[in-house]
This record gives sequence, C-alpha cells and structure tokens, in this order.
Amino acid sequence: MSFDLGAAPLRELNATLQGLDSTTNQTAWSVLNPRGGHAIAVGLTAPVTVTIEGHAGYYCAGMNDGATVIVNGSAGTGVAENMMSGLVHVKGDVSQSAGATAHGGLLIVDGNASARCGISMKGVNIVVKGNVGHMSAFMAQSGNLVICGDAGEALGDSLYEARLFVKGSVKSLGADCEVKEMSAEDKTILVDLLAKAGVDAKPEEFTRYGSARKLYNFHVDNAGAY
Repeated sequence: MSFDLGAAPLRELNATLQGLDSTTNQTAWSVLNPRGGHAIAVGLTAPVTVTIEGHAGYYCAGMNDGATVIVNGSAGTGVAENMMSGLVHVKGDVSQSAGATAHGGLLIVDGNASARCGISMKGVNIVVKGNVGHMSAFMAQSGNLVICGDAGEALGDSLYEARLFVKGSVKSLGADCEVKEMSAEDKTILVDLLAKAGVDAKPEEFTRYGSARKLYNFHVDNAGAY
C-alpha cells in the first residue's frame, strides 16, 4: 500500500495506520512525499512496516508500539519519542531528543544524532552509527545507548541504570556518570545490538559508562555534583 502526502492530508494517513490491528493483511506501507511533515506514523499498534520515502519532521514514529518504521532520509526532533516496542530505523541524521522517554523497542540511526539523544530513556535500545550531541542520555533510567562515533559534553548526566557504550571519544561526562568495567553481560548485550544494527565492530572497541550512584538520594557531601 502507498500513501502520497502530496495528495492527501497527514491526518488521514495516521488515522488509517492507527486503525489497523494485528490481523491486518496490509502489512507493508510506503509514504511518498513526506516533505518534512511532523508526527508522521505516530501511535501505531499493529505489526506493520511503514517506509517513509524522504525526510520527516518532529516526532516521527512517536509512541510506536510494535510497528517497523523506516525513514529513507533524516528526521527531526523527538523521533521514536515514547516508543514502547518495535523498530524505528532512520537512514540519515536525527535532531535532538531522539528516543526520548522511550520504554522499549530499537531505534537505529545510520547518521548522527543531535543533543539529548536518549533523554530519560526507560528501556529502549538505541544504536547511533555516528556521533551524538551534548547531554545525551540525560536522566536515562534503563535501556542501552550504543554510540559508534563520538559523544558531546555531559554524557549521561544524572544517569540511573541505563548502559552507555561509546566507541569514539567523549567530550565530557555529566554528573554521576563514570567509566565502568565491561562485564560478560554487557558484551552480550552490545554484540546483539551491533548485529541487529548491522554494525561491524567488536565490543572491545567500546567503553562502557554507567551511573556512579551518588545522586540517587540527596547527601550533603555530594551537593556539588548536582
């Protein structure tokens, strides 16, 4: 099935996709002429594949729950925001807050991600093949963020229990984020995510970062870290 956003409104596309259920036989959709539109393919709950042929604007594939959304271009702020499950794969770059607050699923970015990638992530897996901007994984609670390039300032600021894996350099670590020893479990998780994202790299090339756990509860001796 194909849907041309140059001929029909975005609201009609989303209403159609959101109306599908697990029994649908219309499982492959192509979105033509997206022209950077906002909120394309949001709130999907059926196991369908939606391929967006071009660039997408804000909140593309937001609140995804079980669908596969492929963007043959770049995406704006908040791609895969609050995703619950499924796969979102952006072939280009993404703007800030990619995967924000997402609870599950896998977000793959072939290019670079801007600031606050994975902010407040709550169980999602994110693989960025390029670089990420400042404040990435800010207040990240759980899940895994794999960065195959470099990371900007304040990586993992106020981190909880999310795992961060960085192949390149880190400009600076945020409050309460520190280097961790790579455990056998960490390696297994990393190898699996690299394979799913099609990245040819070894876990030994990555550094693992995590929470120092000093900010879980307020203590006056740690006041300077806040």
